[in-house]
Amino acid sequence: MNKIELEERTLKFSKNLISIIKLLPRNQINYKLSGQAIGSGTSIGANYREANAAESKKDFKHKINIVLKEAKETKYWLELIMHANYNLDINNLADLFKESDELMRIFGKVVATCTANIENDKY
Repeated sequence: MNKIELEERTLKFSKNLISIIKLLPRNQINYKLSGQAIGSGTSIGANYREANAAESKKDFKHKINIVLKEAKETKYWLELIMHANYNLDINNLADLFKESDELMRIFGKVVATCTANIENDKY
């Protein structure tokens, strides 16, 4: 998957996240959890775009680490949303959770590769 495809994938994830959050019942718990999930979930793509505009390898590594943290956080919030709404039949919520896991794994590999490349440049 190239940079443009991953940018599109993170944008699609953000759009899907917004659409699914709108389907949740309005209550105090969902309000708090949804706000957190929207914040971290939409930050994945925004921060990835920022990483792609990095000024150096070190800057890219720093920014891509933020992307990974946001992906991990989003997965956490989605898990709590699923728990809080266990009685709802929102199939797309499980799909969204799966996509958050896949994005977390993708960006985890990007971080590992970036770290290895920077360390190899030192020698």
